[in-house]
Amino acid sequence: MPSCRMFSRVRRAWTILVCSSFSFLSAVLAFAGQPASHTPDPGVMSARYYEIWNDDVQKEIDARIEKYRKADASVTLQNVKPGTDVRVEQITHEFIFGAHIFNFRQLGTCERNARYENLYGTLFNSATVAFYWKKFELEPDKPRFATEERDTEAFWNQCADPKSQPHWRRPASDQCVEFCETKGIRIHGHPMVWGNRTWQHPDWIWHNYALPEEKAKLAIDKKKLYEHSTDEIFAMGPNYIQEYDRRMFERIRILADHYGDRVDSWDVVNESAVDFHGNVRTGEKVMKSRYGLMPADYPLRAFQTAQEVLPESVLLNINDYANNQNYANQTKALMEAGCKIDIIGSQMHLFNPKQTLNIAKGEEIQTPEQIWDRMEILSQTGLPIHLSEITITAPNDDAVGRDIQAIVARNLYRMWFSIPNMMGITWWNVVDDCGAPGEPTTSGLLTRDAQPKPSFYALDQLINHEWKTRFSQKAETSSMELRFRGFKGKYRISWTDENGKECTMETIIR
Repeated sequence: MPSCRMFSRVRRAWTILVCSSFSFLSAVLAFAGQPASHTPDPGVMSARYYEIWNDDVQKEIDARIEKYRKADASVTLQNVKPGTDVRVEQITHEFIFGAHIFNFRQLGTCERNARYENLYGTLFNSATVAFYWKKFELEPDKPRFATEERDTEAFWNQCADPKSQPHWRRPASDQCVEFCETKGIRIHGHPMVWGNRTWQHPDWIWHNYALPEEKAKLAIDKKKLYEHSTDEIFAMGPNYIQEYDRRMFERIRILADHYGDRVDSWDVVNESAVDFHGNVRTGEKVMKSRYGLMPADYPLRAFQTAQEVLPESVLLNINDYANNQNYANQTKALMEAGCKIDIIGSQMHLFNPKQTLNIAKGEEIQTPEQIWDRMEILSQTGLPIHLSEITITAPNDDAVGRDIQAIVARNLYRMWFSIPNMMGITWWNVVDDCGAPGEPTTSGLLTRDAQPKPSFYALDQLINHEWKTRFSQKAETSSMELRFRGFKGKYRISWTDENGKECTMETIIR
């Protein structure tokens, strides 16, 4: 794998004049073919930004996209009418371009919902379905698989304050899975196990199953509680700890029993690297997690349970925002302990609008070198990398802010797409002002009324135009060897045979 330092060799000090010229030319070329109203103004970015994302960096990215994202193809065709056009069209990507589908039928009007749903199968070939335990099982033993009246489009269209609803951004899962199946969309479940108290853990576990004397002993300051040994802590609340333990791993079985191989992949464990201290098997009865008390060795046991109950064809992911050596070490340790881990997930959330603004100024994170360094660390595992959650916030809800978002998104997607081990990128909040409380309101590809923003057109230009192979070739003889190099994925080849019949075939390039 090339060193990230290659970017240091190609960076150089540019004058303001050269930067300005490059910025204008690159923007024109990048968004060629789009309506003028959707082409970002290159002048919203600083000269320093274009110094970092300079022409040599862009050429290196192009070279690595050519190397890692394309493959050679050879197809033999018979009985082709000489002189006819043989048409080659890529119809699917091998690479995953995804988004979460947390706002399914929740946008307030049928028109908005239709525009939202149309993204899946056109821009996105993968959807992340919400299985956050806290809202998925609002009541004990009543998982929200089936669609109820409160999950329907009619309910949400009449809802004056959707964010106040307990299941906002948490639609019942069956309707999402069935929708994706009808569209041929890859389905990713998120998450099975996570320590987060705000978003994941049902309050009723504590309220219903901790005995009064256990609550009195355990409901103390975490620092003071953790002064006790794990054996002592277990003795303070055995009923609660054992019930919590049982239900956490039984939940994996319930999800597996219901969906089998219908869900293509799962985030089995989410954001657990904070609890890794060099050993995935401690033998303790409970874990002093950064989140609060957790079942002992929960990342290890979660993967053991998942691989026991899920079909071999279902891919098991680990997922984290901690793109560091400790996360890579945890993943390797779990695999060495016998865990089936198929994909390592990585997150990148530019939640603070100032971060994107500083990127535009060339003053902050997400330079090519930094991205490469992080991905090199995760690549130590030898696993494919899923950039499973990304947020790129427009710094302002105006034309300038939206143009900045689009230009940053284009360059980051190109960089990520060029990384050898990368297998997919999943945008997080697709629609403005539809994130979780505290998340930015301007990080969508669509406005709140589901109208496309420049960032949508930027990704569409890449995914559906620049990164899809299409061409035609004249047949010189009735038997021909069609050779070409194209982006990896499924292709449709069409031609006219010697009898004038239109023929098609499909082939996959890997």
